[in-house]
Amino acid sequence: MRTLAVVLVAFAALTACSSGDEPSKAPSSSKPSSSAPKPSSTAAAASLDPCKLLPAAAVSKALFLDNLQAVAGPVQDNAANGGKARSCEYQLNGKAAGALAVTRYEGRQAKPADMVASIKKAKAGAQDVAGFPDGAVFYVDEQKTATLASAELVSGTPVLVNYTGPAKMTAEQMAPLVKTALDAS
Repeated sequence: MRTLAVVLVAFAALTACSSGDEPSKAPSSSKPSSSAPKPSSTAAAASLDPCKLLPAAAVSKALFLDNLQAVAGPVQDNAANGGKARSCEYQLNGKAAGALAVTRYEGRQAKPADMVASIKKAKAGAQDVAGFPDGAVFYVDEQKTATLASAELVSGTPVLVNYTGPAKMTAEQMAPLVKTALDAS
């Protein structure tokens, strides 16, 4: 179960921008993107640790579960699209309760809103989630896992953040988790 959840999280993160060298282009809206690069060094984007961005205590609170533990997942890099994914699995008594994946695309010029639009286009039944400056998308996939994904620029580097959990999780449960991770990055 643990390996399956980590693989699904990494897959979701890496497929967001896997079609070609750039995320698919969504039509530009007339309003400018609200994601300005966050002030910090380029090393900030390279060192994003999902377990530090979203502590186990925050996940425990959102899921109404006590004693969740955060366990770092395997490194999942994709040479085809330049994605460098890191994940953190949240476990209760050794069983997966969900996972956070953070994928950075160093050297890319993708806009966060375009990354989110690309995921929405690629995932059947994906729905927009309000409350994120560059948008967010929620979907349940064929493996019966739910995912909420959003993106932002960190030191000028596009970064995709997604939380994946059981299909019974709702966008309302996941949104605060993804927001916490985005705010900490």
